[in-house]
Amino acid sequence: MNVKRFKENPLITPEDVKPFHDNHEVIGVFNAGVAEFDGETLLLLRVAEQPISEHPEVVKAPVIDFTNGTGKLRIVDLDKSNPIYDFSDPRSINFISDGRGAYLTSLSYIRLARSKDGRHFTVDDTPFIYPGTEREAWGVEDPRVTHIGETYYIQYSAVSPEGIGVGLISTKNFSTYERHGLILHPENKDVAIFPEKINGKYYTLHRPVPKGIGRPEIWIAESDNLLYWGNHQYLLGLSEDGWDNGRIGGGAVPFKTEKGWLEIYHAADQNNRYCLGAVLLDLENPARILAKTEVPILEPEAEYETSGFFGNVVFTCGVTLRGDNVRVYYGASDTSVAAADLSLEEILSKLTYL
Repeated sequence: MNVKRFKENPLITPEDVKPFHDNHEVIGVFNAGVAEFDGETLLLLRVAEQPISEHPEVVKAPVIDFTNGTGKLRIVDLDKSNPIYDFSDPRSINFISDGRGAYLTSLSYIRLARSKDGRHFTVDDTPFIYPGTEREAWGVEDPRVTHIGETYYIQYSAVSPEGIGVGLISTKNFSTYERHGLILHPENKDVAIFPEKINGKYYTLHRPVPKGIGRPEIWIAESDNLLYWGNHQYLLGLSEDGWDNGRIGGGAVPFKTEKGWLEIYHAADQNNRYCLGAVLLDLENPARILAKTEVPILEPEAEYETSGFFGNVVFTCGVTLRGDNVRVYYGASDTSVAAADLSLEEILSKLTYL
């Protein structure tokens, strides 16, 4: 696959973003939703901020406390010698007894970056979407943006002690917005809503995470109003070996081609190496797979993709399309934002029809 990584990569790094909170550091700017608005390319950056700890044996965990109705940042100090916690994952602190998440090591929110050329971005000084409800107390993550009519619908992971659900926000101007609450309950994520109705229905990809029977794989659902989703159908699963045998989920919002709906998705192997693939869905029935790539179309190879906060990761939440050019914006190593141009014709040529 001919992947044209931007020579400017990484486009946005933690050093480019000033922390919003006092006594915090930005450790990740990644997994950005993408929108084109008012002559600009907008990146809805997931910004992860971590409290600065002055003691190497103390981990500080940030949470938004809604006890008094309005959210207030609270920092929890955790001693690494405490035997009830597992500190081995840099992203989270888990309970030793059952592996259940106890805290996250950072708080994520959404910040806007703006560009006239899609390459050089300026980052807003303050958050665009900040945790606003109890179901977002541990952060908001990994937005996707679906443009329908005059409205942009932002779907995102809402993280709280109760699990990860899917929130929905709508905006017409990227300065004000309306919250619509959770559209899918925990545990679910990687939602990507199609940009138009198909035979009178809205469709979305989503990724439930079964704790008993089943695996983290891609499903599809339908709706009359974008808020209430039903007729859930299993869509795309893991392989038994190879690059996509660990977990799989929707990436960018699907886009329409003459051959079908093309979805750029992510998959990880059992060593947590994340790559991107493509799947083609029927134009009239997107619950029907026509073809898919057998090998990745983008995989971690550059240094900024293999090394970082969580290395060997490329993860997309959005693309832009200009003729044959598919511009993929992606998170690299859970640390920075990068971009690459791919040929639509070449992606389609790599598909294996089922």
